[in-house]
Amino acid sequence: MGQLLDKLPASSRVAVIRLRSLGDCVLTTPAIALLKAHRPDLEIAVVVEGRFKGVFEGNPDISALLPPEPFSNWKPRLTLNFHGGTRSMWLTAASRAKYRAGFAHHAYSFLYNQRIPRAQQTLGEERPVHTAEHLASAMFWLGVPRTEIPRAKLFAPPHDPVAPYTVIHPFASAPEKAWAPDRFLAVARQLRQSGLDPVFLSGPADDPSPFHEFRIHRNAPLSEVKSVLSGAQLFIGNDSGPAHIAAAFGIPVVVLFGPSNPVTWAPWRTEAQVLTSPEGMSGISIAQVNTAAETLRVNA
Repeated sequence: MGQLLDKLPASSRVAVIRLRSLGDCVLTTPAIALLKAHRPDLEIAVVVEGRFKGVFEGNPDISALLPPEPFSNWKPRLTLNFHGGTRSMWLTAASRAKYRAGFAHHAYSFLYNQRIPRAQQTLGEERPVHTAEHLASAMFWLGVPRTEIPRAKLFAPPHDPVAPYTVIHPFASAPEKAWAPDRFLAVARQLRQSGLDPVFLSGPADDPSPFHEFRIHRNAPLSEVKSVLSGAQLFIGNDSGPAHIAAAFGIPVVVLFGPSNPVTWAPWRTEAQVLTSPEGMSGISIAQVNTAAETLRVNA
């Protein structure tokens, strides 16, 4: 196992490349928290696209947010590539960092002088691992002592609701990952009858018109999305980024999975009901979702 962190002088700069994807960005924060807890002297920057930098804003573990452009003038001692795509590999090489690290399975990993092995090898357990475990294993290999991997770490302005509410996110990045809108509508009406006001989230490419009878936050900035989710009593939605944001705030979540692997992408460190079906999303019933939501409310 590497002990690279012992070689970094005090107050060294570390650049973590995590360009995009909401869930991936959220699940990068436990690894950063582990690094900062072990070496609080380090200055940590995250290299991230502008539309996702809100995930990291307000996080005291992070000293800077850098755009996905050459950042050698920031003078990192260590560049850690968590993204693995072509552009991130180019940025890693262009960083001029003394140490360039990333997972050995990345394409073009010959650009690294520190190749991080599979999480299973580092953790000593041959099993499927969660994304948070996968990223944290890199920190353990670099020299952070093995410890419990924390919950994702997000910060948001306080939200002051007028009544208890549930956040529903009925959209997804692909049709096979999305439950039918009429089923979400039925669940929302049941929640309203039970005393929880449904609040919907939608992005710029989503059609929220089926849910017009409820409050909708459409194409809201990430700061607002985080704030709304942080104040919810419950989250219900497809496997997507907002589910991971809710989990980061410890909100109980009901998540519906289609083709994605729940072992890898389930909500991390929160009370959760994960629903799947051999038939895909269409095999998950309204009754199952209502029962899952009620179970979480009873256990809260």
